[in-house]
Amino acid sequence: MSHILKVTEQASHQLEKIIQSAPSDTIGILLGIDKTGCNGHSYKLDFAKKDEVANLEYVEQNNIKVFIDPKATMFLIGSEMDYFSDRLSSRFVFKNPNEKSTCGCGESFSV
Repeated sequence: MSHILKVTEQASHQLEKIIQSAPSDTIGILLGIDKTGCNGHSYKLDFAKKDEVANLEYVEQNNIKVFIDPKATMFLIGSEMDYFSDRLSSRFVFKNPNEKSTCGCGESFSV
């Protein structure tokens, strides 16, 4: 599974903070891709609940599980999930070798 997605230390620490304030039945994060945005696709993060992700593959970093939506697998192969923060913003950043282009705001991409 590690060939599909790598989660950096910074991303796993931020995910841990998010999960601490999540509903009590949350066991990780579910990563998917939506058809949306000006360039076609965007990354989607949601809370993962045990009964919803029982058969999904996942990557684990620092005891944080990121479950992969099966429909997103082909878009994510070889990607890295990172977290970036500066004085003006903070966000998860995806380095995806499958992206052909991104929109000007960085919220969507095409493959």
